[in-house]
Amino acid sequence: MPPPNRRRSAMEIAAHYRRLIQDGTLSPGDQLPSRRKITEETGAASGTIDQAFKTLTTEGLLEANSTGTFVAARSDVAVTGAARLGRRERTGALRAPGETTSNHWSGLRSVADPVIAKLLDLEPHEEVVIRRRVHHREGSPSTVDSSFIHVRALGTVPEMLGDGPSERWWQDLYKERTGRDITRSPERRTARLISNDELTALGIQLPPESATSVLVVVNVFHDEDGPLEVWEDVYPPGSWQVDAE
Repeated sequence: MPPPNRRRSAMEIAAHYRRLIQDGTLSPGDQLPSRRKITEETGAASGTIDQAFKTLTTEGLLEANSTGTFVAARSDVAVTGAARLGRRERTGALRAPGETTSNHWSGLRSVADPVIAKLLDLEPHEEVVIRRRVHHREGSPSTVDSSFIHVRALGTVPEMLGDGPSERWWQDLYKERTGRDITRSPERRTARLISNDELTALGIQLPPESATSVLVVVNVFHDEDGPLEVWEDVYPPGSWQVDAE
């Protein structure tokens, strides 16, 4: 954090360290700087720093003990699609250090979800490209991600039907080959009942005949011809999202 022209607020300090945690610059177990050092960097009073740390602790991002304040070992805060894109713009990487993916799958399928169909400006059961993967943080499943891509993009980027993780994001290839810009609509958040496939992917076991709700975060991307891709991120029960944009 550069030397301040003015004193930083608790909100600004919290946002700074939240972003470092989300980008992976600060990893689980890393100790945060002392309050004295943060005061030198920000001009903030000790009470302001305490307030910022309390906010991040309440969010589940920090934990404190007798020796200092540390990045929490595992957080239930959802790292959303928008946050991943923001991290990519800042660091060049969609994944934070230590974050991995598995269960990659892609294929052409009819879109049965009427909400996804509407977001892509399609009729239910029209064909789309679907790409799925499971994100892991600290070795545990943290998100089931599904991409629903308008089939008109397939002719430009046939690689999107390949199995396994892609070396490059398909949208980058699409922009290079078409010269078009892709924009993202504001992120949407909702909740619904988790499916059996999602339970399995997230390693969750529920008693028979029981159900649970999950956080679902949706991002929609467009080019000049209309909707192009819908991201649907599904998080384990108990996850919650912090608006860090």
